[in-house]
Amino acid sequence: MNQDCVFPVIYSTLSPQAIVSELLPEYGIGNVTGCKFWRRGLSDVYLVETLTSPYILRVSHHHWRSRSEIEFELELLDFWRQRGLPVAHPLSTQSGDLSVEIAAPEGKRYAALFPYAPGEVAVGDLNPTQSWRLGETLAKLHQTALAFCPTAERHPLDLDYLLKESFAAIAPFLKHRPQDLDELSGIVDRVEAQLQHLPQEPPFWVVCWGDPHSGNAHFTPDNSVTLFDFDQCGYGWRAFDIAKFLQISLRTGIGKPVREAFLAGYQSVEELSEWELNALQALTQTAHIWMWAIDLHTSCFCNWCRLDDHYFIQRLGQLKRLNSHDWQLF
Repeated sequence: MNQDCVFPVIYSTLSPQAIVSELLPEYGIGNVTGCKFWRRGLSDVYLVETLTSPYILRVSHHHWRSRSEIEFELELLDFWRQRGLPVAHPLSTQSGDLSVEIAAPEGKRYAALFPYAPGEVAVGDLNPTQSWRLGETLAKLHQTALAFCPTAERHPLDLDYLLKESFAAIAPFLKHRPQDLDELSGIVDRVEAQLQHLPQEPPFWVVCWGDPHSGNAHFTPDNSVTLFDFDQCGYGWRAFDIAKFLQISLRTGIGKPVREAFLAGYQSVEELSEWELNALQALTQTAHIWMWAIDLHTSCFCNWCRLDDHYFIQRLGQLKRLNSHDWQLF
């Protein structure tokens, strides 16, 4: 091995000290008193503290998002901010950019700085009042996004992406479990048949959050809400955002009254059509399959040991429950 060469990497952790000295001066946020690596997810998140305010710095992964995809999301958040909606919005650099390009060892990554969302994640998960507010706010996002005209592009949340590409990502892991693979294939085919004729036109087709759930919202004591983490946004069916909330809620055991409050809050602003309500079960299964594929993608980079037989038995079992007649009872 040539000791003079830098060994190739697929993922690097950026130094908090270098972020303070090299990146944060791009923003006019004053004296930085601390920068901590906060958590790793689909992006790396750093908590930045100054004498006056905390901030969140999000750094994309090279293997996950392109520059265009990042710019689409940041444009969307800035659009909603300008219209007074409660989203954690990106701050502009002193030169007017919403992101900063970083030459990481594995390739280009993009950083964006956000004010820290006031409040905190709901303690013990959502109560019905908070869930209603979350649904109401999501409907306002959809309603307002009808006027959004992005300059950047991002893959839509259509069936090719959500179902076909996700199945292609999961299938290789089930080759040694042919019965499970056949069952998954059958569910995907049935779901696609149920959804393939859904209209892709406003107001049913609009920019979606992609990941509405209690962990992506901060509530203050008076139940004011601020939404964040729009990494999975894109044009899609507004009913898919409802289904994504249901999928996560059912997986984490959130009770039916809380789920019903979310839907009631949404429909206090935008009434869903009968076909949208009828499509929720199939869309919830679609959300599960999509998130399964995303989880596999992430695990392959940093946590392969999770991908044992128990992992796949659990994921397929959850999908079977969502495919059952009594899916909303779980």
